[in-house]
Parts: sequence; structure tokens; C-alpha cells
Amino acid sequence: MSGRTVLVTGVSRDLGRACARSLAAEPGVDRVIGVDVMPPRGDIGDVHFVRADIRNPVIAKVIDREEVDTVVHMSVIATPGSAGGRGTMKELNVIGTMQLLAACQKAERVRQLVVKSTTTVYGASSRDPAMFTEEMEPRRPARSGYAKDVAEVEGYVRGFARRRPDVTVTLLRCANVIGPQVVSPLTSYLRLPVIPTVLGFDPRLQFLHESDLTRVLRHAVTTPVTGTFNVAGEGVMVLSQALRRLQRPTVSLPGFAVGALGPALRSARLADLSPELLAFLTFGRGVDTTRMRTRLGFEPAYSTAAAVAEFAATLPPTGGHADRLLAAVAEHLPEPGPERSGSRPVAVGGGRDG
Repeated sequence: MSGRTVLVTGVSRDLGRACARSLAAEPGVDRVIGVDVMPPRGDIGDVHFVRADIRNPVIAKVIDREEVDTVVHMSVIATPGSAGGRGTMKELNVIGTMQLLAACQKAERVRQLVVKSTTTVYGASSRDPAMFTEEMEPRRPARSGYAKDVAEVEGYVRGFARRRPDVTVTLLRCANVIGPQVVSPLTSYLRLPVIPTVLGFDPRLQFLHESDLTRVLRHAVTTPVTGTFNVAGEGVMVLSQALRRLQRPTVSLPGFAVGALGPALRSARLADLSPELLAFLTFGRGVDTTRMRTRLGFEPAYSTAAAVAEFAATLPPTGGHADRLLAAVAEHLPEPGPERSGSRPVAVGGGRDG
């Protein structure tokens, strides 16, 4: 580990900053270079920040000038709003990754690449297996959105690994990350004062606690292993179990009605119910983490249930927001026809166990 210089992308976001700070505290790492287009919002400790856009070939000069030997790529983002729109998000995810890998390919000093990916790459559909292993493909390949970005990013990473067999390439497919500091489409959904669910479905969920994300990235850097690994906390929960622990009221709607809420929630900056998130909230997803434990040698400190419990403890009370959101939900429901008058497929539940 002596003499290592690590470059971390995406340090303007909380998870990227936490990863960079954690690596800077590692005894065998001499320097950590944090790269992003915007300065980090919080303290980055001993991390040296460089303002750079990975979509620009200038990133190659940064890698060369700083004599980087290890790259941790965390700039694949899931929320269009944080990037300025879907077009910019795709550029950051896909074009940014292409430029970064091109720079790494030319840099002879680079000997290790760690990429934070996501289990979203498997998609979510009614034809999915009980558990996805790393060799499996999605039953319905993504045609747009974040999932398609991730599939393209992983394709470029595999191409890089073929061209630079001397580089240890570790691809971490992380389950949905959850924690007090995490802002993502799923955590924004779970923070709603009233949680809309898809009527007739109770999807399986797996989570990775935010501290375990930092731990697995640090482990991957300090214990290099080539390969692709599913990363998730032990155990699976169904959505209804998670929502009872969050103690949030719920309203069950047909899938099309939940989808129709998306624009209203997005314009109110409450949540982003994208088609891929809606599919996940309908069918769920499970991944096998055997390889994570046996080959990568990593064990998360938090189970899925424990991660949900800590997240639930940080949620503020709903106050009067619940009534307002229920009113907004009602506005987006279809009017009942004459034959359905007095009957509407909606179920409202409380937020506590029992």
C-alpha cells in the first residue's frame, strides 16, 4: 500500500466525499485526489480537491500530473435534478465514464480501478429470478434512463478491463443505499409524508447502509480483487414491512395512478418516481451476495432490516403534510365512471405495525 495515490470522482456529493475522506485516513494511502465540477459541500479533511469535469479530456492531465495509481469512480448519478436535467445526467454518466476510462487506459501508472455500480442494472420485472447472480442479465434490458446509463457504463468498464489486463478492475453492484445522509430517488420516496404504493404488489427489497458503502469501497481499494460483485446487507424485506417500520401512512393505488403522481411530486421537489423506480416498487429485486463474502471478503455491518431501522429513526413526524399530500393524490386519481360510482381502487393504511 505504500506510496499509493487515489483519485476519487464525484466528491461534491455526500457519499463521494465520505469515501474520499475514509481513503485519506487509510495508513497505506499517501494522497487522495477528489475530483468534481463543483467543490464539496462539507469538510473533506486531508483530501486534495481538484475542480475538473471528467467529461473533458483534461482529466487525463490530472491523472498524469498527480501520478495517480488507483481510481475510484463514483460519478454515476441516479437523479437528473442534481445534474441539471436528464441530458446532462446522461453526459456525466456515460460520456464522463468514457473519458475517464480513456485517461486511465493511457496512464501507465494506473494499476487499479474501482467502479461503484448498482443492482439497478438488473432491472425489475415479473419474470425476474428470486435472486440475481453476477452472471445474469436483466430479463428486460433498459431502453432509457439511469438503468440504461449503468448498463453502458459497465460495458465500457469491461472493455477497459480487456484492454488493460494489468489493471485490477473491481465493479461493485450496490443495492439501494440508505441512511440519514443519503438523498436518492428511493430515499426521497421513503421520506414522503404519505407513501403511495402499487395496489396488489409487495416487492422484495435489499438495502446497503451508507457506512457500508464507504467500507466496501475502502475494502476494494485496500484488498484488490478483480471481478463483479453484488453488494447488499443481509436479508430481504418486503415493502410493507419497511413502511410499517418507517411509521408512515400509505395509500395503495393502481400502477398507472402512482406513475401519474410522478410529475406532481417532481415539480414539488418531493420525489422522482421514474419508470424504473416504479418498476422496482412493483416487482422488487433480490441479488445473491455469496461472491461478495467468499471472493471479495467483505461483510456489511448492517443488515437490510438494521439499515431500515436506522433510517426510520431519523425521519421527522409527518405533521400536516399528510393531509395535503393525500389531497394531491386524490386530484390525480381517475374519476369513477357510472358503473364504478362509489368504488375506487384505493387503500389507505396506517404507518405502525399491527
